[in-house]
Amino acid sequence: MLFNTQDILETTRMITENKLDVRTITMGISLRDCSHADIEKTSAKIYDKICRKAQNLVKTGEDLEAELGVPIINKRISVTPISLVGESCDESDYTPLAAALDKAGKAVGVNFIGGFSALVDKGYTKGDRRLIASIPSALAATDIVCSSVSVGSTKCGINMDAVTEMGKIVLATARATADKDAIGCAKLVIFCNSVPDNPFMAGAYHGVTEPETVINVGVSGPGVVKKALEEVKDGDIGQVAETIKRTAFKITRVGQLVAQEAAKRLDTQFGIIDLSLAPTPAIGDSVAHILEEMGLECTGCPGTTAALALLNDAVKKGGLMASSYVGGLSGAFIPVSEDAGMIRAVERGCLTLEKLEAMTCVCSVGLDMIAVPGSTTAATLSAIIADEAAIGMINNKTTAVRLIPVPGKGVGDKVEFGGLLGHAPIIAVNTFDPSRFIGRGGRIPAPVRSLTN
Repeated sequence: MLFNTQDILETTRMITENKLDVRTITMGISLRDCSHADIEKTSAKIYDKICRKAQNLVKTGEDLEAELGVPIINKRISVTPISLVGESCDESDYTPLAAALDKAGKAVGVNFIGGFSALVDKGYTKGDRRLIASIPSALAATDIVCSSVSVGSTKCGINMDAVTEMGKIVLATARATADKDAIGCAKLVIFCNSVPDNPFMAGAYHGVTEPETVINVGVSGPGVVKKALEEVKDGDIGQVAETIKRTAFKITRVGQLVAQEAAKRLDTQFGIIDLSLAPTPAIGDSVAHILEEMGLECTGCPGTTAALALLNDAVKKGGLMASSYVGGLSGAFIPVSEDAGMIRAVERGCLTLEKLEAMTCVCSVGLDMIAVPGSTTAATLSAIIADEAAIGMINNKTTAVRLIPVPGKGVGDKVEFGGLLGHAPIIAVNTFDPSRFIGRGGRIPAPVRSLTN
């Protein structure tokens, strides 16, 4: 990979002026050899292997940050879904396994560790049921552990029994962490069409088809894209798309350099670059502000879904030209609490839950980091999960739900999480009752488009 002087100067400006960063270096670690009937022995094996494999991860990230001048915000770990690792254990409560993850993650100094996960697209095993039941206590007892559950896919349909259960689990997690404004729910994602190489939290896990260890890198630069669009204020839509595509190409090349060098120094395999425009609460680092730079008065107004579709497609096209190994989620994220522009749009009454759902049809993930009233019922949470899973299943794309029902708070209140998780106003939820539909259970069949063999 060769850079000329102009490329170097432009990249330097992106970093110093427009908040270009490598959002995360994530090491995936297989724990498939850590199972044991004794949960204490399984926990010990998990701890030992993570500490052994990831002992140099944080230092490598810090060294690369200093040498290349590229901010690397987070160093993270993803592991084999713990429902698989724990299935051999005699114990039914997997909280000790989450504690082992938390202890190991802290020992090696990472920000988050993901993989307290279960994949139940078509049904449950014993390990899946135990892990899901353990999520509230596990997330309450740990600090940096993240959890995810996949409830459907285009190939399998949607497991409505799991959807029903997850509404209850989200509420139970909120109550278990009520003293911290339900922060446990900020570390819990429910997926349709989950991906095994996602470096972003809270949904990262190390898929069973992945190697023993791997380095996946997530790059982010909403501020860079917005700055580029400021130069084409009078351009037509085609010029807007071309500008985003060219900018995404440059951002991805930076990520490719960091990823390859990190993998080399850690003596492991380079996996993928995830080019996701992941915002932060900081001013100047907002996906919503990109949409407004395109010409929207406020994110959420008519035209928002079309503008987001354009952005997402152009980001993917630029990234694919820059690296042969673009993967993960890749595109534009719209987490409300983590995006200053989204927060402002909700506060102005322009951005609603229903509009956010429409936007998820064309963006990279789904209903993300949305604080809702603590009085929201489990059936309503399940129904929102089902709606989002249906969008993913029918459109053959990843969708996810990270809802945070905050006990004791309602519309008009605010919740503060701090750091990258940000803060958010409580958003209104439709209160008509979907419980009869949700209570039917069973499985929504896979769509016709799943028959591609």
